[in-house]
Amino acid sequence: MGRLPKFTVADIKGVQGYPPTPAKEGADDPRARDTVDLDETERMIRQLIADGVDSIATNGTLGEMATLTLDEWKAFAATAWETARSIDPDYPLFVGATTLNTRDTLDRMRFLHDLGVPGVLLGRPMWSEMTVQGMVRFYRDVAETFPNMNIIVYDNTAAFRGVIPTAAYAALAEIPQIIAVKYAGGAAIGFRYHHDLQAVRGKIRLMLIETIWFMAYSLYPEESPACWSSTVACGPWPVLYLRDSIQAGRLEEARWVSERILWAHEPFLVSQDFTEFARYNTPLEKMRFNEAGYIKAGPSRPPYTFDIVPEKYVEGVREHVRRWKQVIEEVRQRTAARAAS
Repeated sequence: MGRLPKFTVADIKGVQGYPPTPAKEGADDPRARDTVDLDETERMIRQLIADGVDSIATNGTLGEMATLTLDEWKAFAATAWETARSIDPDYPLFVGATTLNTRDTLDRMRFLHDLGVPGVLLGRPMWSEMTVQGMVRFYRDVAETFPNMNIIVYDNTAAFRGVIPTAAYAALAEIPQIIAVKYAGGAAIGFRYHHDLQAVRGKIRLMLIETIWFMAYSLYPEESPACWSSTVACGPWPVLYLRDSIQAGRLEEARWVSERILWAHEPFLVSQDFTEFARYNTPLEKMRFNEAGYIKAGPSRPPYTFDIVPEKYVEGVREHVRRWKQVIEEVRQRTAARAAS
């Protein structure tokens, strides 16, 4: 590999999918080992790429980075990368490498580097809340150690104890390996996003979740050519239809499907109470993937297992998926009508 990263900010466009780490039956047993369903991992990566997802990032919260053993993570990472590379050697796959400290993160990045993985999804250590100085030093340290690996900053206000301050974004923009941020959850389009966009000066792509992508694009079309989506793991077609509509300039269609995507998410806890959702996010996400049937996500690993989730939130998942399947059908009908016209 050369001394420069493979990708630039210009390569971050369209839909970046955030799939789960498929689990074998029994993975919810705390004594279980070797829980990753590698056959389903390969099928999942192939399916997402075949259906048109532009890039993939693995092993964030719903990818169960916190609950995989090191051996399980290595097996999953290797399978995901070898699958993507067999389809397209230049496919933008970013493997999660977040740990509680810099040295363990570097060890994981070294493993990925040796495999040939081009980049990482990387959150900051979170045992203690980090200062701006600490955040910037952490990302500089890993970027200087692996100068030819791209970094997508993984932000999650619950997991990482707050937002990344605008001052930190201004400094992170000077690290060339950092090309994008999985911008915190369902953060509203407002002054924080506005100021953060100004701070990165086009050097970093601040990707919002698909539910509010069109809102961001309406205000900042040049700065918002990409979104992140975990819902693609329930069937990606509505999100891809949104992408295609934006890219083709069919903004009324983009508005329509955005409204339908928001409607589908209304029963899901994340749209109602993010603080409460953050207590159950891993099992809730795997529940909805299993319910949708596009990916066999399997059980959620301990300590974040299905049995801790209140039934009222489970019902919300079922209604959310029912609505999502309805939106998928609506998108198929509109796509067919457009093709026939």
